[in-house]
Amino acid sequence: MGFSLFKTKTSPAESEGRSDNDSIIDTGSLQYTAEGGQNSSKLTYQEASGAPIEVTSPLGYSVGSMTVVFLNLSKMIGTGVFSTPSSVLGGAGSVGLSLFYWTIGYLMAHSTLSVYLEFASYYPSRSGSEVVYLEQAYLRPKYFFPTVFAMQTVLFSFSSSNAVVLAQYLFKLAEAESTDWKLKGVAVASYTVAVLFLVFDTKWSLRLANAIGLVKLVTLIFLGVSGLVVLGGHTAVQDPTRNFRDAFAGSSSVSVYGATNALVKVMFSYMGYENAFNVVNEVKNPIKTLRWSAPASLIITATLYILANIAYFSAATKDEILNSDVVAASLFFENVFGSNGASRALNFLICLSAFGNLLAVLIGQSRMLRECGRQGVLPFTKFWTSTRPFNTPLGPYLLKWGLTVLMILAPPAGDAFNFVVDLSIYPTNIFNLLLSTGLLLTRHRRAKLSFPKPEYRAWNLAVCFSILANLYMIVAPWYPPSTGANGGDVSFWYATYLVVGIGVITGCGVYYWVWIKVLPRFGGYVFRQTVLQLEGGAVAHRLVKVPVVQVGEWDREHDAAGRVRRDVSK
Repeated sequence: MGFSLFKTKTSPAESEGRSDNDSIIDTGSLQYTAEGGQNSSKLTYQEASGAPIEVTSPLGYSVGSMTVVFLNLSKMIGTGVFSTPSSVLGGAGSVGLSLFYWTIGYLMAHSTLSVYLEFASYYPSRSGSEVVYLEQAYLRPKYFFPTVFAMQTVLFSFSSSNAVVLAQYLFKLAEAESTDWKLKGVAVASYTVAVLFLVFDTKWSLRLANAIGLVKLVTLIFLGVSGLVVLGGHTAVQDPTRNFRDAFAGSSSVSVYGATNALVKVMFSYMGYENAFNVVNEVKNPIKTLRWSAPASLIITATLYILANIAYFSAATKDEILNSDVVAASLFFENVFGSNGASRALNFLICLSAFGNLLAVLIGQSRMLRECGRQGVLPFTKFWTSTRPFNTPLGPYLLKWGLTVLMILAPPAGDAFNFVVDLSIYPTNIFNLLLSTGLLLTRHRRAKLSFPKPEYRAWNLAVCFSILANLYMIVAPWYPPSTGANGGDVSFWYATYLVVGIGVITGCGVYYWVWIKVLPRFGGYVFRQTVLQLEGGAVAHRLVKVPVVQVGEWDREHDAAGRVRRDVSK
């Protein structure tokens, strides 16, 4: 197969939306560009319909190795490790099996992390992680995956559950009574403060996230070390090894639903290992940095999670953990340090941890939303893409704030709230499966085109394990609970959130079909992309409607990437 290979850095003319005719790699059915950003010496070879490379990142280059670690760590360590161990224990049936689940969860997360790393090595100058990787893995139908994933990302870009949990612990810290509307009000205020910390400056917002991440890290280290001290018999806790003498007692009574629910809770606690891939174009030498710092953040978190669980099991009996009205961490602090001052100190640390999680999620998802906007498949391209006036992704921050406030205020407490939480998790497993299988497609396509080998290549075993693990997380939740169809986490049908999650993704697919296929057919036009230049260095694609009778002229004047040709006679 013959094509013209373009191996130089992007020229100033191309940066301004003009094109040298040989800058497109034409394979006949697909067209590729080979362009580079200032953050990497490696070129990004991508299909031309993808969002254009931003040669100079308008968000700067403030993300170093420590920021990568803390972006991931802060998103993973929210409130899950303090509250979910009792749910995991209940689903696993035994102390030994619950610890095994935390280990399995780490392996599942690490296998998918390796998929992200290889994708990042293919596209070192593109931020947005899944936005980019799905866009380039599934190239046809044209704009299908960008549209579906962009719509799904916008619809689920709320962090209401994290904000409400933060509000709950703020009331505990203040030792004040709350009502549903007081809780909602504090949640809205807390999220508003988090957004205000980020909208005015990228560099200082990252520094703040790093500082809070460091406090969270120290907190978990203290918890883990304290647990080992308790286990060694150096505190007032009686018989600290009782849960470990017959650690797997109760495992035989585990149901498929219970085991799956436990693993879902574990994976919820690990969500965030991919967060730093949302800011790849803000990292100098990204693959060199990410290939050690991203796995390091996951290994550190997994180790501390397991040590925290050992601490909980050393300070309380199995029944106390399962039946207590307080979270496992509170039970540990009360049994080891007493009830008053220690409990308040724990609540303060959990509040800080939850707030740091809000910041990390905001930073990562704002880049995802911005990259969705740069693809051109969302309306109001400038709103998503512009970094004015503060050199921050203001549009995505505002959208996340608006949707989060709506999802805090609209659903009632209880079942509806739990349903929204489950609904926001399930699509992640679907897209992770698509990413893992898409990596195999990308490898095959790039090898066929003789593109350069990546700096990082995931083990085939890890990719296969990621595919199987994510497939399990998609299929297994359909297995009903032993107590009946209404015996899950909610009082209605246990699989409602699964159906709705798939329904939302299907609805996004229908939107694509109507927007890209049906309306142009009746309207007598086709979509073509053009390059949009904004102040501050931001670059995006914008889809424009070209009448069918003018398509030939348009294609002569523009290349496949939407840039104006220098020589329109070619």
